[in-house]
Amino acid sequence: MVCLGNICRSPIAEGILRDQARKLNLKIETDSAGTSAHHTGEAPDHRMQKTALKNGVDISDLRARQFVVADFDLFDLIYAMDEENYHNILSLARNDSDVKKVKMILNEVDPGANNEVPDPYFGGDAGFQHVIDLLNVAVTKIISRI
Repeated sequence: MVCLGNICRSPIAEGILRDQARKLNLKIETDSAGTSAHHTGEAPDHRMQKTALKNGVDISDLRARQFVVADFDLFDLIYAMDEENYHNILSLARNDSDVKKVKMILNEVDPGANNEVPDPYFGGDAGFQHVIDLLNVAVTKIISRI
């Protein structure tokens, strides 16, 4: 799961995936990252943590990190939250195999539409809940195919 700073959208996407997989006893590896190193080492935004807990998902243990080329080797699927980060990830791809792993997460719900998960950072509390609602639907689709 990849967004810009790895403090709002991608950590909640990881948290939702991790939570749903745990409930179904699925053994999958989850992670999240940002294409920027600006927040490296920081916990998720306190507003996202608060909203996540209201939705039964604890992301307080996560820490921001930057997406790196080695992630192409570690993960089968890499989900971008928006087009800018999608292109930032692709700019690091070494080959067609890497490119094929990168997907827009909301295409799981609306294939080919390239809809973006909005960044709630500069908005109010409702924006954080909206992101969780969008990602719950997308992650449920992902889990259904595992």
